[in-house]
Amino acid sequence: MSDRTMLLFGRSTYSVPRMTKRAFQVLLAVALTAGAALIILSLNNVLTTQSGWRQGVNAWFAFIRRSDILGTIVLTAVVTVVSVYWTPDAGKK
Repeated sequence: MSDRTMLLFGRSTYSVPRMTKRAFQVLLAVALTAGAALIILSLNNVLTTQSGWRQGVNAWFAFIRRSDILGTIVLTAVVTVVSVYWTPDAGKK
């Protein structure tokens, strides 16, 4: 069994080690979570106060720079990726 897998970027495919693909998936999940938090905090700041987007982004920076928040985001992403690949043939039964 090969220790390499395919990583897709648009129409291009790259043969990479499995751990690289898993690390990329975790990084992508962390980025998507941080992006969702940015949208939620920015829209919340615009809709509930008399301030604008800039103060919403500043609130997001203050939120995302906290180590407990980053730790929770990364831990959730790691657990999700591990749980998806823990039993790869579980869905085939």
